[in-house]
Amino acid sequence: MHMSDALLSPAVGGSMWIAAAATLGYCARRLKGRLADGMVPLMGVLGAFVFAAQMINFTLPGTGSSGHLGGGLLLAILLGPHAAFLVVASVLTVQALFFADGGLLALGSNLINLGLFPCLLAYPFLYRPLTAGGASNGRRTFAAVLGAIVALQFGAFAVVLQTTLSGLAELPFVTFAMLMQPIHLGIGLVEGLVTAAVVRYVGQMRPELLAMTPTFSAGSGQRKKALAVLSAAAILLGGAFSWFASAHPDGLEWALAKAGFEEKQGEGEKLPGGLASVQQRLAIFPDYGFRPQEESVAASVERETWPQVDAGTSTAGIVGGGLTLMLATVAGLLLKRRSKESA
Repeated sequence: MHMSDALLSPAVGGSMWIAAAATLGYCARRLKGRLADGMVPLMGVLGAFVFAAQMINFTLPGTGSSGHLGGGLLLAILLGPHAAFLVVASVLTVQALFFADGGLLALGSNLINLGLFPCLLAYPFLYRPLTAGGASNGRRTFAAVLGAIVALQFGAFAVVLQTTLSGLAELPFVTFAMLMQPIHLGIGLVEGLVTAAVVRYVGQMRPELLAMTPTFSAGSGQRKKALAVLSAAAILLGGAFSWFASAHPDGLEWALAKAGFEEKQGEGEKLPGGLASVQQRLAIFPDYGFRPQEESVAASVERETWPQVDAGTSTAGIVGGGLTLMLATVAGLLLKRRSKESA
Protein backbone atom coordinates (compact mmCIF):
# COMPACT_ATOMS: atom_id res chain seq x y z
CA MET A 1 0.00 0.00 0.00
CA HIS A 2 2.94 2.30 -0.63
CA MET A 3 1.62 5.37 -2.48
CA SER A 4 3.54 6.83 -5.41
CA ASP A 5 3.99 10.53 -6.09
CA ALA A 6 1.73 10.23 -9.15
CA LEU A 7 -1.28 10.00 -6.83
CA LEU A 8 -0.61 13.11 -4.75
CA SER A 9 -0.64 16.83 -5.33
CA PRO A 10 2.12 18.88 -3.65
CA ALA A 11 -0.48 20.42 -1.31
CA VAL A 12 -1.78 17.07 -0.06
CA GLY A 13 1.66 15.45 -0.02
CA GLY A 14 3.13 18.42 1.86
CA SER A 15 0.30 18.39 4.39
CA MET A 16 0.86 14.72 5.06
CA TRP A 17 4.59 15.37 5.50
CA ILE A 18 3.70 17.91 8.22
CA ALA A 19 1.32 15.44 9.88
CA ALA A 20 3.97 12.70 9.78
CA ALA A 21 6.66 15.01 11.18
CA ALA A 22 4.34 16.06 14.01
CA THR A 23 3.61 12.41 14.80
CA LEU A 24 7.32 11.58 14.82
CA GLY A 25 7.94 14.49 17.18
CA TYR A 26 5.15 13.33 19.47
CA CYS A 27 6.51 9.77 19.59
CA ALA A 28 10.04 11.02 20.24
CA ARG A 29 8.82 13.15 23.16
CA ARG A 30 6.92 10.19 24.63
CA LEU A 31 10.06 8.05 24.47
CA LYS A 32 12.36 10.70 25.91
CA GLY A 33 13.91 9.40 29.11
CA ARG A 34 12.19 6.00 28.79
CA LEU A 35 14.37 3.99 26.40
CA ALA A 36 16.30 1.26 28.18
CA ASP A 37 19.54 -0.15 26.80
CA GLY A 38 17.84 -3.28 25.49
CA MET A 39 15.33 -1.34 23.42
CA VAL A 40 17.73 0.35 21.01
CA PRO A 41 19.24 -2.76 19.39
CA LEU A 42 15.82 -4.40 19.42
CA MET A 43 14.40 -1.48 17.44
CA GLY A 44 17.13 -1.92 14.84
CA VAL A 45 16.79 -5.68 14.48
CA LEU A 46 12.99 -5.58 14.34
CA GLY A 47 13.23 -2.86 11.69
CA ALA A 48 15.42 -5.15 9.59
CA PHE A 49 12.98 -8.02 10.17
CA VAL A 50 9.96 -5.97 9.02
CA PHE A 51 11.85 -4.63 6.00
CA ALA A 52 12.63 -8.19 4.91
CA ALA A 53 9.11 -9.41 5.66
CA GLN A 54 7.61 -6.67 3.49
CA MET A 55 9.50 -8.05 0.50
CA ILE A 56 7.41 -11.23 0.59
CA ASN A 57 4.07 -10.64 -1.10
CA PHE A 58 1.46 -13.36 -0.61
CA THR A 59 -1.17 -14.13 -3.25
CA LEU A 60 -4.82 -13.50 -2.43
CA PRO A 61 -6.58 -16.46 -4.12
CA GLY A 62 -9.12 -15.66 -6.79
CA THR A 63 -8.29 -11.95 -6.98
CA GLY A 64 -5.14 -11.64 -9.09
CA SER A 65 -3.76 -9.47 -6.30
CA SER A 66 -1.27 -9.84 -3.46
CA GLY A 67 -0.43 -8.30 -0.13
CA HIS A 68 2.42 -8.13 2.32
CA LEU A 69 2.95 -7.70 6.03
CA GLY A 70 2.84 -4.06 7.09
CA GLY A 71 4.44 -4.83 10.42
CA GLY A 72 3.17 -1.82 12.36
CA LEU A 73 0.96 -3.79 14.73
CA LEU A 74 3.64 -6.44 15.30
CA LEU A 75 6.18 -3.73 16.13
CA ALA A 76 3.76 -2.03 18.51
CA ILE A 77 3.17 -5.31 20.37
CA LEU A 78 6.91 -5.94 20.78
CA LEU A 79 8.18 -2.37 21.21
CA GLY A 80 5.24 -0.27 22.31
CA PRO A 81 3.39 2.16 20.01
CA HIS A 82 5.80 5.09 19.99
CA ALA A 83 9.01 3.18 19.33
CA ALA A 84 7.09 1.13 16.75
CA PHE A 85 6.14 4.26 14.79
CA LEU A 86 9.78 5.36 14.68
CA VAL A 87 10.81 1.94 13.36
CA VAL A 88 8.06 2.00 10.71
CA ALA A 89 9.38 5.42 9.67
CA SER A 90 12.87 3.95 9.34
CA VAL A 91 11.61 1.09 7.15
CA LEU A 92 9.60 3.36 4.86
CA THR A 93 12.39 5.93 4.56
CA VAL A 94 14.93 3.30 3.50
CA GLN A 95 12.42 1.83 1.03
CA ALA A 96 11.71 5.22 -0.55
CA LEU A 97 15.30 6.48 -0.70
CA PHE A 98 17.18 3.39 -1.80
CA PHE A 99 14.60 1.06 -3.38
CA ALA A 100 12.16 3.50 -5.07
CA ASP A 101 9.32 1.84 -3.17
CA GLY A 102 6.85 4.64 -2.46
CA GLY A 103 7.41 8.21 -3.60
CA LEU A 104 9.38 10.87 -1.75
CA LEU A 105 6.47 13.32 -1.88
CA ALA A 106 4.24 10.45 -0.72
CA LEU A 107 6.51 9.48 2.19
CA GLY A 108 4.46 11.47 4.68
CA SER A 109 1.26 9.81 3.50
CA ASN A 110 2.83 6.37 3.71
CA LEU A 111 4.02 7.08 7.25
CA ILE A 112 0.51 8.00 8.32
CA ASN A 113 -1.27 5.23 6.41
CA LEU A 114 1.12 2.40 7.34
CA GLY A 115 2.40 3.64 10.69
CA LEU A 116 -0.06 5.79 12.58
CA PHE A 117 -3.13 3.57 12.20
CA PRO A 118 -1.59 0.27 13.40
CA CYS A 119 0.78 1.74 16.00
CA LEU A 120 -1.22 4.58 17.52
CA LEU A 121 -4.80 3.46 16.85
CA ALA A 122 -5.18 -0.31 16.49
CA TYR A 123 -2.64 -1.26 19.16
CA PRO A 124 -3.63 1.04 22.07
CA PHE A 125 -7.39 1.03 21.44
CA LEU A 126 -7.96 -2.54 20.26
CA TYR A 127 -5.11 -4.98 20.80
CA ARG A 128 -3.94 -3.87 24.22
CA PRO A 129 -7.38 -3.68 25.89
CA LEU A 130 -8.42 -7.03 24.39
CA THR A 131 -5.28 -8.81 25.60
CA ALA A 132 -5.02 -7.24 29.05
CA GLY A 133 -4.93 -9.53 32.07
CA GLY A 134 -3.24 -12.64 30.72
CA ALA A 135 -5.30 -13.29 27.59
CA SER A 136 -5.42 -16.74 26.00
CA ASN A 137 -3.79 -17.51 22.66
CA GLY A 138 -7.21 -17.48 21.03
CA ARG A 139 -7.97 -14.04 22.37
CA ARG A 140 -4.56 -12.73 21.28
CA THR A 141 -5.16 -14.10 17.80
CA PHE A 142 -8.58 -12.43 17.64
CA ALA A 143 -7.10 -9.14 18.84
CA ALA A 144 -4.27 -9.30 16.28
CA VAL A 145 -6.65 -10.07 13.39
CA LEU A 146 -9.11 -7.36 14.44
CA GLY A 147 -6.33 -4.82 14.95
CA ALA A 148 -4.70 -5.57 11.60
CA ILE A 149 -8.01 -5.41 9.72
CA VAL A 150 -9.06 -2.12 11.33
CA ALA A 151 -5.64 -0.55 10.75
CA LEU A 152 -5.61 -1.55 7.08
CA GLN A 153 -9.19 -0.42 6.53
CA PHE A 154 -8.32 3.02 7.89
CA GLY A 155 -5.09 3.06 5.87
CA ALA A 156 -6.83 2.02 2.65
CA PHE A 157 -9.55 4.63 3.10
CA ALA A 158 -6.89 7.27 3.80
CA VAL A 159 -5.23 6.38 0.47
CA VAL A 160 -8.55 6.84 -1.31
CA LEU A 161 -9.19 10.16 0.45
CA GLN A 162 -5.70 11.55 -0.17
CA THR A 163 -5.84 10.52 -3.83
CA THR A 164 -9.27 12.07 -4.31
CA LEU A 165 -8.30 15.32 -2.59
CA SER A 166 -5.21 15.55 -4.82
CA GLY A 167 -7.35 15.33 -7.95
CA LEU A 168 -4.54 14.01 -10.15
CA ALA A 169 -5.67 10.43 -10.65
CA GLU A 170 -9.22 11.31 -11.75
CA LEU A 171 -10.59 8.19 -10.06
CA PRO A 172 -14.25 8.02 -8.98
CA PHE A 173 -14.22 8.12 -5.17
CA VAL A 174 -16.86 5.41 -4.65
CA THR A 175 -15.39 3.08 -7.28
CA PHE A 176 -11.88 3.41 -5.88
CA ALA A 177 -13.08 2.91 -2.30
CA MET A 178 -15.14 -0.15 -3.24
CA LEU A 179 -12.02 -1.70 -4.71
CA MET A 180 -9.60 -0.70 -1.95
CA GLN A 181 -11.59 -1.65 1.13
CA PRO A 182 -12.47 -5.31 0.30
CA ILE A 183 -9.03 -6.21 -1.03
CA HIS A 184 -7.38 -4.81 2.09
CA LEU A 185 -9.84 -6.70 4.24
CA GLY A 186 -8.26 -9.91 2.93
CA ILE A 187 -4.75 -8.54 3.37
CA GLY A 188 -5.59 -7.47 6.92
CA LEU A 189 -6.87 -10.94 7.76
CA VAL A 190 -3.62 -12.55 6.62
CA GLU A 191 -1.50 -9.92 8.37
CA GLY A 192 -3.42 -10.45 11.60
CA LEU A 193 -2.90 -14.21 11.48
CA VAL A 194 0.81 -13.81 10.71
CA THR A 195 1.18 -11.24 13.49
CA ALA A 196 -0.56 -13.56 15.96
CA ALA A 197 1.66 -16.48 14.91
CA VAL A 198 4.86 -14.45 15.34
CA VAL A 199 3.73 -13.11 18.72
CA ARG A 200 2.82 -16.61 19.88
CA TYR A 201 6.21 -17.94 18.77
CA VAL A 202 8.00 -15.08 20.51
CA GLY A 203 5.95 -15.73 23.63
CA GLN A 204 7.00 -19.36 23.66
CA MET A 205 10.66 -18.91 22.74
CA ARG A 206 11.47 -15.48 24.16
CA PRO A 207 8.66 -14.49 26.57
CA GLU A 208 10.72 -11.58 27.89
CA LEU A 209 10.13 -9.73 24.61
CA LEU A 210 6.39 -9.65 25.24
CA ALA A 211 7.14 -7.91 28.52
CA MET A 212 9.19 -5.29 26.70
CA THR A 213 8.31 -1.71 27.49
CA PRO A 214 10.52 1.33 26.94
CA THR A 215 11.71 0.99 30.54
CA PHE A 216 12.27 -2.79 30.45
CA SER A 217 15.83 -4.09 30.27
CA ALA A 218 16.28 -7.80 29.69
CA GLY A 219 19.37 -9.58 30.91
CA SER A 220 22.28 -9.48 28.48
CA GLY A 221 22.08 -13.22 27.80
CA GLN A 222 18.37 -13.12 27.04
CA ARG A 223 18.81 -10.02 24.92
CA LYS A 224 21.63 -11.48 22.83
CA LYS A 225 19.69 -14.68 22.13
CA ALA A 226 16.58 -12.77 21.11
CA LEU A 227 18.54 -10.42 18.85
CA ALA A 228 20.39 -13.34 17.26
CA VAL A 229 17.15 -15.17 16.44
CA LEU A 230 15.52 -12.07 14.96
CA SER A 231 18.66 -11.18 12.98
CA ALA A 232 18.86 -14.66 11.49
CA ALA A 233 15.17 -14.51 10.58
CA ALA A 234 15.67 -11.14 8.85
CA ILE A 235 18.60 -12.47 6.81
CA LEU A 236 16.67 -15.58 5.76
CA LEU A 237 13.57 -13.60 4.83
CA GLY A 238 15.40 -11.00 2.78
CA GLY A 239 18.11 -13.24 1.38
CA ALA A 240 16.15 -16.35 0.39
CA PHE A 241 12.44 -16.36 1.22
CA SER A 242 12.00 -13.17 -0.85
CA TRP A 243 12.45 -15.38 -3.94
CA PHE A 244 9.01 -16.81 -3.24
CA ALA A 245 7.15 -13.48 -3.29
CA SER A 246 3.99 -13.36 -5.38
CA ALA A 247 4.30 -11.70 -8.78
CA HIS A 248 0.75 -10.33 -8.61
CA PRO A 249 0.27 -6.58 -8.06
CA ASP A 250 -0.32 -5.50 -4.47
CA GLY A 251 -3.71 -4.31 -3.25
CA LEU A 252 -3.20 -0.66 -4.17
CA GLU A 253 -1.77 -1.42 -7.63
CA TRP A 254 -4.60 -3.89 -8.26
CA ALA A 255 -7.27 -1.36 -7.24
CA LEU A 256 -5.73 1.38 -9.38
CA ALA A 257 -5.62 -0.90 -12.42
CA LYS A 258 -9.21 -2.02 -11.91
CA ALA A 259 -10.32 1.61 -11.58
CA GLY A 260 -8.61 2.52 -14.86
CA PHE A 261 -5.77 4.64 -13.50
CA GLU A 262 -3.01 5.57 -15.94
CA GLU A 263 0.07 7.32 -14.62
CA LYS A 264 0.80 10.61 -16.36
CA GLN A 265 4.36 11.75 -16.51
CA GLY A 266 5.67 15.29 -16.34
CA GLU A 267 2.53 17.38 -16.64
CA GLY A 268 3.89 20.67 -15.35
CA GLU A 269 4.53 19.68 -11.75
CA LYS A 270 8.11 20.64 -10.97
CA LEU A 271 8.20 19.30 -7.40
CA PRO A 272 7.11 15.71 -8.13
CA GLY A 273 9.33 15.60 -11.19
CA GLY A 274 12.34 16.86 -9.23
CA LEU A 275 11.74 14.41 -6.41
CA ALA A 276 11.40 11.55 -8.88
CA SER A 277 14.74 12.50 -10.40
CA VAL A 278 16.36 12.53 -6.96
CA GLN A 279 14.82 9.17 -6.14
CA GLN A 280 16.11 7.61 -9.35
CA ARG A 281 19.64 8.70 -8.50
CA LEU A 282 19.45 7.49 -4.90
CA ALA A 283 17.80 4.12 -5.59
CA ILE A 284 20.68 1.67 -5.43
CA PHE A 285 18.34 -1.31 -5.79
CA PRO A 286 15.25 -0.14 -7.72
CA ASP A 287 12.38 -2.61 -7.33
CA TYR A 288 14.57 -4.65 -4.96
CA GLY A 289 17.14 -5.80 -7.48
CA PHE A 290 20.22 -4.74 -9.39
CA ARG A 291 19.79 -1.93 -11.87
CA PRO A 292 18.84 -3.67 -15.15
CA GLN A 293 21.23 -3.34 -18.06
CA GLU A 294 19.60 -2.47 -21.37
CA GLU A 295 20.63 -5.71 -23.00
CA SER A 296 19.26 -7.78 -20.11
CA VAL A 297 15.78 -6.28 -19.92
CA ALA A 298 14.28 -8.56 -22.56
CA ALA A 299 15.96 -11.59 -21.04
CA SER A 300 14.61 -10.74 -17.59
CA VAL A 301 11.09 -10.53 -19.00
CA GLU A 302 11.44 -13.90 -20.69
CA ARG A 303 12.53 -15.73 -17.54
CA GLU A 304 9.48 -14.99 -15.41
CA THR A 305 9.62 -18.05 -13.19
CA TRP A 306 8.64 -18.84 -9.61
CA PRO A 307 10.43 -18.93 -7.29
CA GLN A 308 12.40 -15.99 -8.65
CA VAL A 309 15.89 -17.00 -7.57
CA ASP A 310 17.87 -13.82 -8.03
CA ALA A 311 21.10 -12.53 -6.55
CA GLY A 312 19.89 -8.95 -6.87
CA THR A 313 16.82 -9.66 -4.76
CA SER A 314 18.89 -11.38 -2.09
CA THR A 315 21.44 -8.57 -2.02
CA ALA A 316 18.67 -5.97 -1.84
CA GLY A 317 17.01 -7.78 1.04
CA ILE A 318 20.19 -8.05 3.08
CA VAL A 319 21.46 -4.53 2.31
CA GLY A 320 18.03 -3.01 2.93
CA GLY A 321 17.71 -4.82 6.22
CA GLY A 322 21.13 -3.57 7.23
CA LEU A 323 20.31 0.03 6.29
CA THR A 324 17.05 -0.13 8.22
CA LEU A 325 18.83 -1.60 11.23
CA MET A 326 21.32 1.26 11.19
CA LEU A 327 18.69 3.99 10.77
CA ALA A 328 16.41 2.65 13.52
CA THR A 329 19.38 2.12 15.83
CA VAL A 330 20.68 5.65 15.24
CA ALA A 331 17.21 7.04 15.97
CA GLY A 332 17.12 5.12 19.24
CA LEU A 333 20.63 6.22 20.21
CA LEU A 334 19.80 9.87 19.54
CA LEU A 335 16.74 9.60 21.77
CA LYS A 336 18.83 8.03 24.54
CA ARG A 337 21.46 10.74 24.20
CA ARG A 338 18.82 13.48 24.47
CA SER A 339 17.38 11.69 27.48
CA LYS A 340 20.74 11.68 29.26
CA GLU A 341 21.44 15.33 28.41
CA SER A 342 18.10 16.47 29.83
CA ALA A 343 18.36 14.27 32.93
